[in-house]
Order: sequence, then structure tokens, then C-alpha cells
Amino acid sequence: MSAIAVLPRMLGTLFYYSPTSEEAGSVIAELAELPALLDWQNPSVIEEAAAQLCSVDIAELTYQFSMLFEGQGSMPAPPWGSVYLDRENLLLGETAQAYRQFLRANQVELDTDLNEPEDQFGLMILAMAYFMETENDDAVVELLGTHLLPWSGRYLELLAEADESGFYRALAVVADEFLKEVSAAYDVTAATHQLYR
Repeated sequence: MSAIAVLPRMLGTLFYYSPTSEEAGSVIAELAELPALLDWQNPSVIEEAAAQLCSVDIAELTYQFSMLFEGQGSMPAPPWGSVYLDRENLLLGETAQAYRQFLRANQVELDTDLNEPEDQFGLMILAMAYFMETENDDAVVELLGTHLLPWSGRYLELLAEADESGFYRALAVVADEFLKEVSAAYDVTAATHQLYR
């Protein structure tokens, strides 16, 4: 599974950092390689998404990123799990606190220089990459089954609907396919939760 850890590192970066940032820039330069990074179950879907990702003018994505990830205006697809899992759609709700405890139990401390919830989609994908790289399979399974998969499908659906550029719509497709692949590889069953968004 070590090769598969490249993908969550790439995806997490693009779901967390501005597309004009240095971190995202190095990943964006590699997007044409997405179809070759994994033996995808649906390779044509990934090829189409990769082509879309490579065709977008990155310089024009600043507003889209701000709207979709930083709260510019009303957020059509908030990237935090507790918004979907908390009855009041609150950040830092009970599920966010449970995820924070999970990270602590696995000796992971996020240092983002921002006071923000840890259950941000991109940060969670980056945490999964770390667990894959350190071969902590139990943590990968718990992160997916308990903390990410219960809400990620709804989030990616809303993100795809809200993105006007096509970049994050294509990224949502890749992320959804990747989560299916990794769930099958680790034999993960998602916990069932009611969604409130």
C-alpha cells in the first residue's frame, strides 16, 4: 500500500491549500500522471477527470477556492465533517471532538498555523497519507470508517455541484474514486450516520 500513499498526499494538498500556493503548485504539475498512479477500477473516469484538471487555468481558481474552502460568502459545500454530522451544522461538534481524540491517540498533532477544525476534508486525507506511510493500517481503517466516509460522499457531491470552474468538480470525482479504491483495499465498512446537510 506504500505507492497508494502518493495519492492521498496529492489530494489532501489540493483540498487544503490554495491552488496558487507553492504546495499545490508542485502537485498540480503532476496531475497528468493521476491515471498511472493506481490500477483504477474505472480508469476512463480518472483519465477524463485528469484531462479536466489539466485544462483549467489555475490562476483563475483563487475565487473558487476562497468560496469553497475559506468561507467567502455562503459556503455551498463546507469541507468540515462536523457540519454534516452535527444536528446544528456546527464546526467543532461532537464528531470533530471525537476525531481530535483519535488523532491524539495516534500521536498526530496538526500544526497549520490556523485555528481551525481538524476534520477538514483535505487535512483528513493528509492524515490518512501519513498513516499509510507509517503503515498504521488500524488508523487508516478507523479514519475512513468512523471519521471520513460517513460524510465524505455528501461533501464531494455538493462540491461537484458548486464548482463553476470544473477543477474541483473533477477533483471530487478523483477523490470519490480514490476513497472507493482505498476502502476496498483496506476492507473498510463506513459507520452509518444521519447527515444534516
